[in-house]
Amino acid sequence: MAFPTELPVSRVPDPMQAPALRWGILGGGWIAEQFIQSVRAHTRQEIAAVGSRSQDKADAFARKWQIGTAHGSYASLVADDTLDVIYVATPHNMHHRHAMMALDAGRNVLVEKPMALDHAQAAEMVALAQRRGLFLCEALWTYFLPKFDVLQQIFDARVLGEIKSVHTEYGEYFTRDHRIFDPALAGGPLLDLGTYPVSLLSKLLGPARQVVGLKQDDPSGVHGQLSIIMANAAGNQGSMSTTLYGLTPTNAAIVGTAGTVRFGSEFNLPGPFEVISADGATRLHYDEPPGRHFEGLFHEAAEVARCITDGRSEAPQRPLAASLEMMQMIDDIRRVVEISWPAQD
Repeated sequence: MAFPTELPVSRVPDPMQAPALRWGILGGGWIAEQFIQSVRAHTRQEIAAVGSRSQDKADAFARKWQIGTAHGSYASLVADDTLDVIYVATPHNMHHRHAMMALDAGRNVLVEKPMALDHAQAAEMVALAQRRGLFLCEALWTYFLPKFDVLQQIFDARVLGEIKSVHTEYGEYFTRDHRIFDPALAGGPLLDLGTYPVSLLSKLLGPARQVVGLKQDDPSGVHGQLSIIMANAAGNQGSMSTTLYGLTPTNAAIVGTAGTVRFGSEFNLPGPFEVISADGATRLHYDEPPGRHFEGLFHEAAEVARCITDGRSEAPQRPLAASLEMMQMIDDIRRVVEISWPAQD
């Protein structure tokens, strides 16, 4: 197959054209605020209600973000029959409990990444959604971005040939009072930052046949950083590092027998990339300004609205099988580097 002379065009529809659904926000933390700002700026979705652990907290959040209905408990929120979908935005050690609560109440669910603490929890959530005929999706927003639709077309057309290796990492700096340093909340970078690089390895290389790795524990009781190398059944390799001690390039390279993808900014955020033929003779550029949550979270909300309106039970950009495969790889990494969550002990 000849190497292409131009990149495909993104097929992501105009988010303003997505059907407007009524959303309930379960949890009032930082990511919920980012989601609300992005969705309101770029879509017609209605943030109709919020639920919190107390009426005072719910009222305060509703006033700050001008939300019409404030529920003083999560149970009250998911019982609200006026809502079309619940966005679970609590810390990840609570995702399973809260998503199951919403599904039990008959609500469609978008749950923040990772969708659970382990594969077993995630599988239970998927099984319940399928039994109830409800929509369920993991909010790994990277894969809903227009740039990843272009990349998906490249992968589907096997432009890169056989993918032989994927190299990726993600690091940020956090102050000591951040939840990521709390063992009780399943802290450490793996379930937070690490979901982006791990999901890329899982997506492109499939299940791990072998995983080797190292971690460094933090005095707080969480793992502070880790690095792994994995190989799939064909022996193709992926590497991943993640740290909570400082900003890293958060970049990635995808190397195939026919070509390579390199990113011009953080691989998981809006931004540019290039596709380079194996001999370096052809370089195809995808140009997009680098962005962060405000410039991207709305794409997942718009797609969720389209899926629910069309009667679909999952999103093609982040199918449930992909979420389960990522959770299995996280389980494999935890086993190799010996990470456990106190919430499960």
